[in-house]
Amino acid sequence: MSAALHPRLCLIEDDAIMGESLADRFRLEGFVVDWHRSAGAARKALAEHIYAVAISDINLPDGSGEALFSELLAAPRALPPFVFITGFGTIDSAVQLVKLGAADYVTKPFDLDGLVDKVHTLSAAAAGAGATSFGSSPAMRALAESLPRLAQHATTILINGESGCGKEHVARELHRLASAGAEQPFIAVNCGGFTETLLETELFGHEKGAFTGAVRARRGVFEQAHGGTLFLDEIGDMPLSMQVKLLRAVQEHQIVRVGGEKPIEVDFRLILATHRDLKKLVEQGAFREDLYYRIHVIHLRIPPLRERRDDILWLARQFVQAFVRSHPGEQRTLHPLTEQALLDYPWPGNVRELKHTVERACILSRQALVMPEACFDDSVNPQKSDAAISGNLGEYLRACERRYIVQALELQAWHLGRTADSLGISRKNLWEKMRKLDIQAPDGATQ
Repeated sequence: MSAALHPRLCLIEDDAIMGESLADRFRLEGFVVDWHRSAGAARKALAEHIYAVAISDINLPDGSGEALFSELLAAPRALPPFVFITGFGTIDSAVQLVKLGAADYVTKPFDLDGLVDKVHTLSAAAAGAGATSFGSSPAMRALAESLPRLAQHATTILINGESGCGKEHVARELHRLASAGAEQPFIAVNCGGFTETLLETELFGHEKGAFTGAVRARRGVFEQAHGGTLFLDEIGDMPLSMQVKLLRAVQEHQIVRVGGEKPIEVDFRLILATHRDLKKLVEQGAFREDLYYRIHVIHLRIPPLRERRDDILWLARQFVQAFVRSHPGEQRTLHPLTEQALLDYPWPGNVRELKHTVERACILSRQALVMPEACFDDSVNPQKSDAAISGNLGEYLRACERRYIVQALELQAWHLGRTADSLGISRKNLWEKMRKLDIQAPDGATQ
């Protein structure tokens, strides 16, 4: 699977029974599935979204999979690996599609487990080719999908989100996408970390002798970011007097150094970020209205971690993997109880707090399996024992069954066959229980 997020699968299948069966199975395997029942719907989706893999029947109600694939090949857009489903009478068409560039084909009736393995392999290869994102939640998947287009077309972007939620990470990804491999500068400044006088010299630079101690001329961040990206963090904390000078620089793409007279042309992509409500600051007179409307061209909101709980375990596992990579020979895995504790905690410090918590736990843990006490001290009680029995008996038993199955899956590295054997049930029964209990395999799971 992708190391970055639950990979997205484009399923093109008109048959209702087969389509529903495939969609359900791949969702249990950790994929986000977009199911389309016509070539027209699939064509539109493939133009708007980035997919890890596409599975298409050759026979479609408004055309053929072969015609759709040929049309897509002629378009100036990269395609995901295509796997075609074919009957006996269309095998020749499937072979021709492979010659044209399709990844593979399967013939009806096909081995579903074999198709799953094939799609996992193709998805992992696509991820290794540079797929990237920020989490598995719908909000972060949508954000990730919007970034390539924004990076190519937007020159001013405002990012809003609480402290620690990953605003600079998004800014750096926008810069990477816009740079397309070119060596362009990325310059970041926290506007709330300077006094007004120091902020002016930080932004615009100064000439030699402009003030006591200015023994030589110095370029400000606008000049340093020339040809690249300037990231101004906590823009809501900038003094009003500096906002006037910032507005002029943004509008004219010119700056004047402190103590200087000559305007200097600067070319930059501007990304701004804040944890504050700029519109409310405008109403309070603490932020200039003209600057607000000048920078409020494209607005991205990053939800706090408590609003995207699907990302908590995904992020925690990434941080564990990062620790293991940095400390060869030291294996670390989060115990299911630890993962539940992480899910129960509200994370007021967002991703930054989660990262520090997991790193500290990996360091303090004396065993490979990281337990909850390594993450939280006695002053923090993330467990919600009362909440577990606050509902009716059916809800409580469902929660117990779900947790038991998840722990069994964890112990077997999410291998469905081995887990089913350990539970004494069939693989099909396990699959049905996972669907009923809304259990999805995490990124990186071995199937």
